[in-house]
Order: sequence, then C-alpha cells, then structure tokens
Amino acid sequence: MNKNLKVLSPFGPKLAKLKLPQKKINLINKEIDRIISNKKIYKKHDYSKKVVGQVYQEIEISKKFINKNLKNFLKKNINNYLKKTTNKISKKFKLKNLWIVRQFSNEYNPIHYHDGNISGVGYLRIPKNLNMSKKKIKTNGTIDFINGSKMLLSDSIYNHNPKVGDLIFFPNYLMHTTYPFLVSGERRSFSFNIEIDKKFSNISNG
Repeated sequence: MNKNLKVLSPFGPKLAKLKLPQKKINLINKEIDRIISNKKIYKKHDYSKKVVGQVYQEIEISKKFINKNLKNFLKKNINNYLKKTTNKISKKFKLKNLWIVRQFSNEYNPIHYHDGNISGVGYLRIPKNLNMSKKKIKTNGTIDFINGSKMLLSDSIYNHNPKVGDLIFFPNYLMHTTYPFLVSGERRSFSFNIEIDKKFSNISNG
C-alpha cells in the first residue's frame, strides 16, 4: 500500500494523489521510447484517433506490459482510494485502456471526461519552466479538474501543476482539460480508465 496517497476533496468529487516509484517511471519511459523508435511498432500502437487530445502522439501500451508492470500497483492503490472515500473496496478491477500522451509546445487537451468508473493520469516527463508565462497566473502546461459552478465556499476548478511521478485518481465523469505551454521539450503522461463494482455507483460521498 502506497503511504504517500492523499485523498483530496477540493469540490465534492474525491481525488487521490500519490507518487509513482522511480523504477516504474523508468520502465514506462523505456517502453515508450522503444515504441516510438520504430515506425512499424509505433503504427501498431497509435491511439490518437481514439481520444480527443490535440497533441503530437498518443500511444497505447500493451496489456502484457501493463499486467506485468502496472496492474497490481494500480489495483492496490485504487482500492486504497476507494477505502478512504467510501470505506469499501472493489473486487472487480477491469483496466479498460491505458495510453500515453506526448504533448509539445502549443498543444493541448480540450475539456472532456472519460468512460469506465475510475480514471487516472500519471506524469513521466515534464519540460523545464513548464509554466513560463507573461501572466501572473501560471496555468501553462497544467491540468484543470472542473465540477459544477463556483459558489460560496465551493470552488468549481481544481488546478494541478504536474511534477514527474505525480499520479492522480478521479471519478471518470469529472471534466478536465490540459493547457498548452510555450517552452520546448516533452510533457509526457499516461491516462487510464478502470471499471469497478457496480455498487459504487449508488454510494454518495457528499
């Protein structure tokens, strides 16, 4: 169980934040670099037509790699997330998909939501000075999670400035968007969707 996992509750739907072990970051990056170094292999893993990102490359990772290197880690920590928010765990754990997002200067991900029940995003590479801007508010390269409208004592947006190793879990319906950035370099992340027990759809966490 990852002791670094923290449940966040900025506006109702509960988010969880934890850190990926460096060993897993290295393994995933190595697999991505292997895929993108060979045009034939990359074509087989191209995922860009199935998702909404306005980015350079989106790459599907094989189930064999996921089962060996990520599945148990995600299952354990998502059940930790569920336990801390609902006091229950899920026997069902079906990883529907997991893909890599390679984002470069001026690219972005429009506001969208996911399928499944629990979704997540993890960060593998971040350019230096990602947030560089002429404005005081440094949103370049960050991700916004959006829920409802701003009300007294209740914000509608939770902004996260990603660091390498950050991993965030959230309910699939939670809208989110990634902003473009101006600096050179790759902002590399992975996203995934997971199905859990149907009983969770009837639980209120208000």
